[in-house]
Amino acid sequence: PRAHPTLRVRPLTCTEARRGDQQVVHSLGDGAVHVSAARHDATFGFSAVFDAGASQEAVFEGSGMRQLVELAIDGFSCTVFAFGQTGSGKTYTLMGPLAQSETQPASPALLGLMQRSFTCLLEQSRSRGSDLALSASYLEIYNEQVRDLLSPGPPCALPLRWSKTRGFYVEKQLSVEFESLEAIVSLLLQVSPPAGSQRRRTSAHALNRHSSRSHALLTIHVRSRACCGPWGRGGGGQSITPNVALQASACPSKQGTLCFVDLAGSERVKETGSSGELSVEANSINRSLLALGHCISLLAKPRGKRTHIPYRDSKLTRLLARSLGGSGITLMVACISPSSRCLSETLSTLHYASRARRVTTRP
Repeated sequence: PRAHPTLRVRPLTCTEARRGDQQVVHSLGDGAVHVSAARHDATFGFSAVFDAGASQEAVFEGSGMRQLVELAIDGFSCTVFAFGQTGSGKTYTLMGPLAQSETQPASPALLGLMQRSFTCLLEQSRSRGSDLALSASYLEIYNEQVRDLLSPGPPCALPLRWSKTRGFYVEKQLSVEFESLEAIVSLLLQVSPPAGSQRRRTSAHALNRHSSRSHALLTIHVRSRACCGPWGRGGGGQSITPNVALQASACPSKQGTLCFVDLAGSERVKETGSSGELSVEANSINRSLLALGHCISLLAKPRGKRTHIPYRDSKLTRLLARSLGGSGITLMVACISPSSRCLSETLSTLHYASRARRVTTRP
């Protein structure tokens, strides 16, 4: 199937409104969006467009995220990634408000795609009468180093390997098993900014007070076993006793993954006022996003006209190789600002997402 990029247009911020920025992006309905500014007049089409008034629930239901969860339970490798300029709303779309923690949870209406997907996993498990075994891994790519966010102690770089059977994989990556979906949310909030700002790298600059300085990949591994009459762990939820464990193991099982990729935002160093370490981080981020864009451009060509796909150009493209052009199913959520001041980056994101729409995979 083809990729199905969706577009989310955030509202103008208070700062943008105060300085008199014009709104240059307008939703036309039916998945179309129009950009009108000096020397620019273009219309783009997507699977769905969510304007500034769209709720988090509307994005979850309208983007096809629920179907992605169901496919992961059915054994497919599924990926959703948010892409766009720094400060365009990627982390909010995936996780909801930054100012949430275990002690101060966000309002249910503001929860992002991640938490809603976890709830959907639980609902699907109950409705299908299947027994789900869940585990999670959480990585970040910071300055071209892959770091495990779940391992104890300061994050350290892990080697990225390749094999014929597994493709690209991270060696010594920690995977944590969970008894409940609530535990996944709890750990996510501990690791993510601001509560986990010592884990995942963020910094403040002129365009974003909580700019992600790394790409983060949270992967939920879903192993589902259909209930087999009295041998399953269905309705009652009782544990399997030793004398029936053998029969239970005969139940057919499926193993799927649901990967959430929160990409660091593209940015122009002049606009952000970055210098020193921030400038180094920005250049690293932009190089990896450029490599990702190059791979998407080549994958968008008809199969007969494709040349070599340079996945090895960055750690990000290596880790996303299967999701982009392999055996996975991928949803791209492109996030943009409607501000006239962000026009250049907005057009870049729109062209990027338009190319992604032409990519086909074989799940």
